[in-house]
Amino acid sequence: MGDDDLNFTYIGGPTALLELSGLRLLTDPTFDPAGTEYPTGVYTLRKTAGPAISPESLGRIDVVLLSHDHHFDNLDHAGRSSLETAGTVVTTQAGAERLGGNVVGLSPWQWVDFPTRDGRILRVTGTPARHGPVGGDRGPVTGFVLTLTESPKNAIYISGDTVWYEGVAEVSRRFSVQVAILFMGAARVAQVGPEHLTFKADEGVRAARAFSDAVIIPLHYEGWEHFSESRKQIQHAFASAGLESRIQWMEPGRTTVVLVTDIQTSA
Repeated sequence: MGDDDLNFTYIGGPTALLELSGLRLLTDPTFDPAGTEYPTGVYTLRKTAGPAISPESLGRIDVVLLSHDHHFDNLDHAGRSSLETAGTVVTTQAGAERLGGNVVGLSPWQWVDFPTRDGRILRVTGTPARHGPVGGDRGPVTGFVLTLTESPKNAIYISGDTVWYEGVAEVSRRFSVQVAILFMGAARVAQVGPEHLTFKADEGVRAARAFSDAVIIPLHYEGWEHFSESRKQIQHAFASAGLESRIQWMEPGRTTVVLVTDIQTSA
């Protein structure tokens, strides 16, 4: 994937448009307005910020990368409706069974290939994710690694909702990740326990050290009431670790070009 531009448009929450090799990929679609509430019978999630771009304004979506379908902060009402017009939705095996239609389910390390607009193949590989503590995670979730098949060592990683654990560390051993999109914010829902359900800031630092060549793009750390850590806290943790220069913050509604460079591997 050397010398390819990744066009990254931050939409809000876990939702971003990735344009790579002519393909348009959307992460976890959330398009409901700010103030929407999502009662579950056990707890209520509350959205505090709406999307910077409406789904109608996005145009063609070739692939939706859906980390999981069973939590509203990763797939809200309008986001669910938008799946119908996407080319293919890639998610967990359990999610594919629930959603049906144009949905492909992946287990960890399984992949699906998509022809690109410039005549290449983009491989989407499912990666392990654990949405909370051991024995208390919040159901099946997947992350994703994106590679072009002629250059498989250069990768883009999208964590999905996960904490740092051995499964994420294994991603760093299998792939030379150049861009790591980490779902952060240390999500906590008091009604289901005190544990964090997504990366804490210090876990983001651990991930940055594991993905030692990667630009780190925080995602899914704002826009919902249940996040316990802000951009300021994430920034502070990275600065304290001497890794502040590794972070690339994205602004809502703005497209940023991220260069995915060739890796020069030492002997």
